[in-house]
Order: sequence, then C-alpha cells, then structure tokens
Amino acid sequence: MEHINNIQVVPCTSSNYLKPFTVHYSQNGTKKSWDFMQTHDSNAEKGPGEPEAVVDCYSEIHLRSCANLAYLVSVLIFNTSSHCFILVKQFRPAVYMCEWERSKPVPPQPEGEQGGEESTPAAPEEPKVQQEGKEGEEVASDADQPPASAGVTYELCAGLVDKPNLSLEEIARQEVLEECGYDVPVTKLRRITSYRSGVGVTGAKQTMFYAEVSDENQVGEGGGKPQEGELIEVVKVPLHEAMTFAFDESFPKTMGVIFSFIWFHSNMSPKYKISTNV
Repeated sequence: MEHINNIQVVPCTSSNYLKPFTVHYSQNGTKKSWDFMQTHDSNAEKGPGEPEAVVDCYSEIHLRSCANLAYLVSVLIFNTSSHCFILVKQFRPAVYMCEWERSKPVPPQPEGEQGGEESTPAAPEEPKVQQEGKEGEEVASDADQPPASAGVTYELCAGLVDKPNLSLEEIARQEVLEECGYDVPVTKLRRITSYRSGVGVTGAKQTMFYAEVSDENQVGEGGGKPQEGELIEVVKVPLHEAMTFAFDESFPKTMGVIFSFIWFHSNMSPKYKISTNV
C-alpha cells in the first residue's frame, strides 16, 4: 500500500471527478468571483438525478488556489467572561452553488458527452439573479433561486498558512484578531491537534488551536478584512447550548466546529463545572 513511485504531475484537462467553474455574484453591493468544483458526492443519501457535490477552490479576491490550501490553522475560542464560544459566520459561494445545483433536476453535463467527443465541462445553467434595470434599479430575483442564507455557514476562526516567516501560533493569533477582534498572546494558544481535510481534492493539513479569551481581550469588532472582500459576522454560542448547536442540522457548520465542541466537552468542561448539554 505504501509503495508509491513513478509520480507525474500533468494538467487535468478532462476528468470524471472534478469539473471547475467560476461563479460571479454581488454581495452587499460588492462584485465578487469565486472558483468552485463539482465533484462526486460522497453523501450516501444522494438520490438518482441529484447533482454532484460542489467544492470550494479559491476566491479571485483572495487569490487562493487549491495548491495553496495545503496548510491551514483554526482556533476554537472560548470567552471565559460570558462562557460562550466565539465562531464566525460567512457566505460561502461553493456551498450556495451546491444548494442551487441540488434544486435542479439534472446536473450539468460536459458538452459533447452525448456525442462522445471530449470537451470542457458545460457550465451550470445560470440562476436568474438580480440585475440592474435601465434606471439603476434592481429586478427581483427568480423564485427558484435559493436565498443567500443557503450559502451561509458557521465556522471556527481560521486562515491559510501563507506567511513563511510566522509560526502557526502567530498566524492563528492574527486570524483571531482580524476575524473576531480579540488580542490573544501566542503563549495562550493551546494546540489541540492536526488533521487532514479535503483528502479527495486538496489533501490540506489543518492545525487546530484552543484559546481562552475574556472581554478584556477584545480590542475590535472583528469581521475580517473588508478591503480583501471578507465579510464575516462574529457569533457567540453559549456553553450550555454548545452540543445541541453542534448536532442541530438547521445550522450549517464545518466538521471543525463539531469536533472542537466535543473536544472541549471531554477536556475542558469539567474545569467550568457547567453542562454542555450532552
């Protein structure tokens, strides 16, 4: 199994597993573009005729490529003053497109597939989004278009490891400050573990940290870097509601949120003598 050789890296011009697309959209008046991929869905509950899964690749604003997603950091933040977890909430174009594609009866097929000729994948049929009228007024969106909330997810504070001169802890500290507004000393960051994510596409390695903050550590509102197109909302989850939140499917979230809450319940909650509602 571990005897691997004859490795060659070549352009992926045609694939039965990955189909790249770009979606253009406006968020709060700011025009953005985001590249995403359709992949084979690993969801066992997927029914006949349902679309392929959609995978985040990169934002043109952030200039993130899949190759640069190899290393990331994330931080579980717990506010000891209010006994709540600090998460971030943001719109994810790939999640939105996945939900939009799921509402269609037939997934997009590559051009020429029926004729047997190789071709680039056909782009998904464009949703009827809001367009500007002659007088600058916007036309109402089509009823079939999912609401923007369909693409919103709850996540841990996280970021790319893209600064070679900084340690993982220093990068994590910067992300906490930029996204959530808390100034946390590097020495207060506790490493939980590292793990692989996106093993079928990016093979990214993510290192997770735990940080305790208080209201005194808050030096700003957070929200990310608007100049880079980031639009992040800081969300507080009370400790006693954490496990209920983790398994409530009505709140779309990353696996990192679920895992970190379970880790906290097993390792930290006895310290505070408060039930996490398990």
